[in-house]
Amino acid sequence: MEKNTLDALKSSSVEAKVVKVTDIAEIQKYGVMRTPALVIDEEVVVSGRVPKEDEIAQWING
Repeated sequence: MEKNTLDALKSSSVEAKVVKVTDIAEIQKYGVMRTPALVIDEEVVVSGRVPKEDEIAQWING
Protein backbone atom coordinates (compact mmCIF):
# COMPACT_ATOMS: atom_id res chain seq x y z
CA MET A 1 0.00 0.00 0.00
CA GLU A 2 2.86 2.38 0.72
CA LYS A 3 4.11 2.19 -2.88
CA ASN A 4 0.63 2.72 -4.33
CA THR A 5 0.11 5.72 -2.05
CA LEU A 6 3.45 7.29 -2.96
CA ASP A 7 2.78 6.71 -6.67
CA ALA A 8 -0.69 8.29 -6.34
CA LEU A 9 0.84 11.33 -4.66
CA LYS A 10 3.44 11.71 -7.42
CA SER A 11 0.68 12.02 -10.01
CA SER A 12 -1.19 14.54 -7.84
CA SER A 13 -0.58 18.19 -7.04
CA VAL A 14 -1.29 17.49 -3.36
CA GLU A 15 1.57 17.79 -0.89
CA ALA A 16 1.38 15.18 1.84
CA LYS A 17 3.45 13.32 4.36
CA VAL A 18 3.29 9.51 4.27
CA VAL A 19 3.90 7.75 7.57
CA LYS A 20 4.01 3.98 7.87
CA VAL A 21 2.69 3.08 11.32
CA THR A 22 3.60 -0.29 12.81
CA ASP A 23 2.80 0.39 16.47
CA ILE A 24 -0.33 -1.61 17.36
CA ALA A 25 -1.52 0.93 19.94
CA GLU A 26 -1.32 3.74 17.37
CA ILE A 27 -3.20 1.64 14.80
CA GLN A 28 -5.93 0.84 17.33
CA LYS A 29 -6.45 4.55 18.02
CA TYR A 30 -8.03 4.75 14.57
CA GLY A 31 -10.28 1.75 15.21
CA VAL A 32 -8.52 -0.32 12.56
CA MET A 33 -9.27 -4.01 13.04
CA ARG A 34 -7.65 -5.30 9.84
CA THR A 35 -4.47 -4.15 8.19
CA PRO A 36 -3.28 -2.70 5.95
CA ALA A 37 -5.18 0.54 6.39
CA LEU A 38 -4.95 4.01 4.91
CA VAL A 39 -5.78 7.14 6.88
CA ILE A 40 -6.20 10.48 5.12
CA ASP A 41 -6.76 13.62 7.20
CA GLU A 42 -7.31 11.52 10.34
CA GLU A 43 -10.04 9.41 8.64
CA VAL A 44 -9.68 5.72 7.81
CA VAL A 45 -10.54 5.44 4.12
CA VAL A 46 -9.76 1.74 3.69
CA SER A 47 -8.67 -1.22 5.78
CA GLY A 48 -8.12 -4.90 5.19
CA ARG A 49 -7.02 -4.61 1.57
CA VAL A 50 -4.55 -2.84 -0.69
CA PRO A 51 -6.33 -0.37 -2.95
CA LYS A 52 -5.09 0.39 -6.45
CA GLU A 53 -3.15 3.56 -7.14
CA ASP A 54 -6.04 5.20 -9.03
CA GLU A 55 -8.42 4.56 -6.14
CA ILE A 56 -5.99 6.19 -3.70
CA ALA A 57 -5.59 9.13 -6.10
CA GLN A 58 -9.36 9.69 -6.01
CA TRP A 59 -9.32 9.85 -2.20
CA ILE A 60 -6.32 12.18 -2.20
CA ASN A 61 -7.84 14.55 -4.74
CA GLY A 62 -11.24 14.52 -3.05
